[in-house]
This record gives sequence, C-alpha cells and structure tokens, in this order.
Amino acid sequence: MLLKAAINGGRTPDEFPGVPLTAADIAQQAAEALAAGATVVHAHARAADGAQTIAPEHVGAMVRAFRAAAPGAEIGTTTGLWTCSGHDERMRLVAAWPADALPDFASVAFSEDGAAEAAQLVLERGMVLESAVWSMDDVPALLASPTLHRNVRILIEPDVESASEAVDLCRRIAAVLRDAGVTAPLLYHGYDGSVWPVVRAAIEDGCETRIGLEDGLTREDGSLAEGNAELVRLVRVLEAVPAR
Repeated sequence: MLLKAAINGGRTPDEFPGVPLTAADIAQQAAEALAAGATVVHAHARAADGAQTIAPEHVGAMVRAFRAAAPGAEIGTTTGLWTCSGHDERMRLVAAWPADALPDFASVAFSEDGAAEAAQLVLERGMVLESAVWSMDDVPALLASPTLHRNVRILIEPDVESASEAVDLCRRIAAVLRDAGVTAPLLYHGYDGSVWPVVRAAIEDGCETRIGLEDGLTREDGSLAEGNAELVRLVRVLEAVPAR
C-alpha cells in the first residue's frame, strides 16, 4: 500500500513543537518518515515567518534539501490557494518554480477556483499530478477536467468533522469516481478526529492513504505522537494486522 507522509501542512509550533518549518528540518523529517516506511512525502514550503508558501525560492530550497537528504525519493507539495493571494498569483508562482528543483508531484484541490488550469500547468511543468476532492460538490469539476485521466492518484479528503461521516464520504465519492470510469488509485485521508478511522477504511478498501502531522497529531488512542516517523510506523503496523 502506498503510504504518503504529510509532514507539516499548516501546523504551527504552538500545535506541535516539533513540526518542521525550515527546509533543513523538512528534509530531515522527510528522510526519517521514509526510513520508517513512508512511500512518498508531501510537505508545504514555509516562508521565514513560518507561513505556508508556494514562492519559487522556498519551494526550490525545500526540494533541494530533500533531495540531498533522501536521494531517489519523491516529494510533492500543494498548489493550494491559501498559500498565495489567489489563482492568478498561483499560476505565476508555479510557472516560476525552478526547473532544477521541481517537486516530483503536486496536488490540486478541485474545491478551488481555477483548479483545471492549475492541474494542466502542473503537467506542463513536467510534474506528476494529484487531484483532490473535499466533498461530493467537487466531483463534477474533477470529472469534467481535461487532466482527469492523467492523475497518478485521486485524493479524497473529506471536509467533515465526524469520523463516521468522513469514512462514509470517502466511500461514496470513491463509488462515484469508479462508476464514472476513473481508474487511478484513490487515496483517503482524514483530519484530526477522523484520521485513524479514515486510515482504517483505506486499508479495508484497498486504497492508498497518508499520515503525518499535517493530518493529525495523535496516535490512535488519542495520546500525542512523537512525530511523523512514529505515525508512519503505526500505520504500517496497523496495515500488517489481519482484519477481524
């Protein structure tokens, strides 16, 4: 099973003191997550003030540090509109990502304006595309996108607080995508209280999944995790336990 380590997202040191913010810390924790059993890494570049960014200088620094720390491994990042002033700036920034330090893959959320155009730019820049849906309302835009069948995977990221609702939404969206002819792998992941139920659902359904400080800070029992590497190891243990 592909397991993505989402190692920082928008988490702050107030939420988790060890969240990686600098390029060097991102690279180190990414390498540790890979050694613990992650298949690929997803990380958000940070500016000097800790804010999430897709500015070329910060994305390039993160990718270069990662490649030095984990040669041959793959890293992806976000194109989310919350990292910039809006779609027009997103397009300018992604177009300016350094050619010698491009992420291996990038994700585009189809809940956002301009998603189809951003997805096309990711492919034009030579990166692998992941497209994400947060709710059933996002699915029509994804299915209508010219890049639909060029995705390495589709991310199903339920934007609901209830764990049971999150699991149900993952499965309902997955069914709609499959009925529509989508053959790309599907990846489920939750957030905070839904993380572990969604991980379990992904394993049960034969889907890909992800774990890390971006998604949740705790072990399945609710206790605070040591960090990204431990969370990855716990999923691999869970994956190895036969279903009851």
